[in-house]
Amino acid sequence: MTEPRHRVLAETAPPHRTGAETIMELHDFPLLAAVLAVATVIGLIATRLRQPLIVAFIGVGILVGPAALGWVEADGTIELLAHLGIAVLLFLVGLRLDLHLVRTTGPIALATGLGQVVFTSAIGYLIARLLGMDNVTSLYVAVALTFSSTIIIVKLLSDKRELEQLHGRIAVGFLIVQDIVVVMVMIALTAFGQRNAIGGAENDLSTEVLLVLGKGIGLLAAIALLMKFVLPRLLDHIARSQELLVLFGVAYAISIAAISEWLGFSTEVGAFLAGVSLATTPYRDALGARLVSLRDFMLLFFFLQLGAGLEFTDAGRQLGEAAVLSLFVLIGNPLIVIVIMALMRYPVRVGFLCGLTVAQISEFSLILAALGLSLGHITGATVSLITVVGLITIGVSTYLIMYSQQIWGRIGGWLERFQRVGVRQPDTDRSGDDVDVILYGLGRFGGHAADRLARAGLRVLAVDWDPYRVTHNEREGVTAVFGSAEDVHFLETLPLSRARWVISAIPHPNTNLALVDGLRRHGYEGRIMLTAHTPREVERSRAAGVDIVLDPFSEAADTALDIVSERARGEGGRSDAGVLVADPGPTAPHDGTPHDGPLSGPPDDAGGTRRAEGPPER
Repeated sequence: MTEPRHRVLAETAPPHRTGAETIMELHDFPLLAAVLAVATVIGLIATRLRQPLIVAFIGVGILVGPAALGWVEADGTIELLAHLGIAVLLFLVGLRLDLHLVRTTGPIALATGLGQVVFTSAIGYLIARLLGMDNVTSLYVAVALTFSSTIIIVKLLSDKRELEQLHGRIAVGFLIVQDIVVVMVMIALTAFGQRNAIGGAENDLSTEVLLVLGKGIGLLAAIALLMKFVLPRLLDHIARSQELLVLFGVAYAISIAAISEWLGFSTEVGAFLAGVSLATTPYRDALGARLVSLRDFMLLFFFLQLGAGLEFTDAGRQLGEAAVLSLFVLIGNPLIVIVIMALMRYPVRVGFLCGLTVAQISEFSLILAALGLSLGHITGATVSLITVVGLITIGVSTYLIMYSQQIWGRIGGWLERFQRVGVRQPDTDRSGDDVDVILYGLGRFGGHAADRLARAGLRVLAVDWDPYRVTHNEREGVTAVFGSAEDVHFLETLPLSRARWVISAIPHPNTNLALVDGLRRHGYEGRIMLTAHTPREVERSRAAGVDIVLDPFSEAADTALDIVSERARGEGGRSDAGVLVADPGPTAPHDGTPHDGPLSGPPDDAGGTRRAEGPPER
């Protein structure tokens, strides 16, 4: 099994320790504060210079690590926090995985992931041999050049909101394939080293591999049972508290990751599987949105740890070799992906965007090099070489991915000449995301609105924070999801580009205004309808640019008084078709009186209601 990749410094420092290690153990809190302060300052400078924060934070890691100031060690508290950040990141990636993703991108992800591993390893081995390296060293260097950083790529694609695009889905798919391959390689190397150490009698490699496969099948079976019998019922109770839902998500992700590492796999595999196990629940989007900020903060420590762990012992005299290998990774790896995807008749543009994501080596490459050093297969000079290649490729590829669209705009016309005839465009749209109206709130008012809109033939996506309303929604034409109007990150999970209307039946003005602000920041171009209960709320909503403001309490009172007045004057028999029942809030009972006022057609044509008009139609 693989060695655990972090150690918690819980014991008291030995009496004769000096330097950075003693400082880290005896003064963790103030030292951590100093590191965060340095990261903040350098991060601010990077944003002012329009530079990626990832590059800045890796630089901070080098600055505070053994290569410079020596404040922190790569195997201390920073590494523990880094692993927590990685677990949360991979958990969120797993949350976004669904059967549609596997069905549409599974074959291309498998072909691209394995194909890139094979071709990069073969060509990298030849390059290493031409540079004068021996067979074993060349093999380690070639394999190290093969794997790309899942954490860095997913973070960049997430920041650019490209994870749900076709190239983002394919990239995540073949990165997962690569992670599985690298885990198997590390397990095989460890087993091989142990067998050589004790003569090979008790630790046959095939037995080790079979044992790992058995453990993997057992882990998958256990998670499948949790998905079917435990998690759905448990989450219905946990989701009643927002804080408890977030706590459960983090605890569950880290627990499965720890079990995975204990079984001999990586924490990344366990955290990813934990996310997958919750991907089919109605709480995945809300949970994912709540954990985005925690993910971003915790990943800071991953980049710090990555920088602090870099070795530059022989870097000065290896710059030539590092430059050659870096150019191969930065240019050769993307070309390999483009060719494989072109052969499978994918658009050149999609292949290009996917290819840029593999233009760097992974933190797994550094771990693999360290493992080879511990087994005596390679020397410290080789580890230093791989480290320099990693630093160069991670830095450059960050810019390539961030400015991928601009790069394509400059060279795309030339590359499209190599487009094959009969290129296919896989269907990655999810029919469930094709909606006309996004409705917040399924209380009495919101529930009636959902019914009327669905009867009018409109496709409705309803968002509610009450687990009972979400899980017991049986309205035809209405899809209910669990989420909060105040969560700006949750908006990233909604099909805003396809919705014509966003309607809020929530009776809280501050929540509604926060929703409007979030919609504008996410580039929503459709129309917005809000409810308001006082003239001041109406004015605030209109000032915020809301298209239509409904005042249900006033409308209901006015309509009822009109009926009473007419009947009292003997004008009799007026129908109550225009009654609009107000939603008193999330704690109200679900027994609102039905009404049959016309609501066929777009929401602004709702018959029997008066509305305060906002700005003219866009």
